[in-house]
Amino acid sequence: MSEAEARTPANTERLFFLDINDGRILSSAIDGTDLKLIVQRAGRSPDGILVDSENGWIYWTEMGNDYNAHDGSIERMDLDGGNHVTLIPPGSTLVTPKQIQLDRDNGKLYWCDREGMRVMRANIDGSDIETLVQNGEGPEDSAEIERWCVGIALDLPLGQIYWTQKGPPDAGLGRIFRAGINIPAGETAASRSDIETLLDKLPEPIDLELDLATRTIYWTDRGNLPRGNTVNRALMDDIAATSAVVLEGLDEGIGLSLDLPGNRMFFTDIGGNLYSASLDGSGERELLHHAGSFTGIVYAEV
Repeated sequence: MSEAEARTPANTERLFFLDINDGRILSSAIDGTDLKLIVQRAGRSPDGILVDSENGWIYWTEMGNDYNAHDGSIERMDLDGGNHVTLIPPGSTLVTPKQIQLDRDNGKLYWCDREGMRVMRANIDGSDIETLVQNGEGPEDSAEIERWCVGIALDLPLGQIYWTQKGPPDAGLGRIFRAGINIPAGETAASRSDIETLLDKLPEPIDLELDLATRTIYWTDRGNLPRGNTVNRALMDDIAATSAVVLEGLDEGIGLSLDLPGNRMFFTDIGGNLYSASLDGSGERELLHHAGSFTGIVYAEV
């Protein structure tokens, strides 16, 4: 080991997750201990979170309360809560931004805007906002909950995006979709010909994660059993035939994050519970119990 390597501290595994009730961003060790409050913003509704370990940044989304006000936002800060920047401010364009993902190589953020009925992206500084999928316009369309976009995942090698549309509570109208990461030439976000419906008749699918090495998609579902309150997975190239429940018994499951090298996943629910398990669902552990009302989560080495 070189002298420089000897001076470089080892990475630390941490979980970063959101409490929607108290507007909190929290962090813990991967066993749920060493719980720390990073920031609290009363009256805010954080939902999606990601960590850029290379730059030491947390990105997160905050849902708005009023469609006409477009008062959702996307925020960024240092891992310790310093240098808070609002990248896309309330009142600009977002309604209720949800899960968020990062394309670091191309400097892009991707997210779903639930009541906005959109899949969107922008530069990591919040500039150049684009709508990639548009399911409707205005409050009347947004009243049709099956139009709402929630979870998002990126298959960058194949240039594809995946997203969920949850549908009304427990209505069995939830769906998972796939499309190209760019709008086909001559088409618009509202009239794309390349959108595939991969799975339908789900209770309420929420967040998505991908294991590209095994071509496996994972998602949470906050609806009722037998297919809801679950973590699920399927093969990305044959989702309908291979869809399976991995874990059940969540209290309205929301957040999901994979540690692929460690063969682990971490997930949360609205009931304020934080869990870990192996990717096949074995070895489930409850790390925190009724400790808030949890939404997004991300595992990171920092």
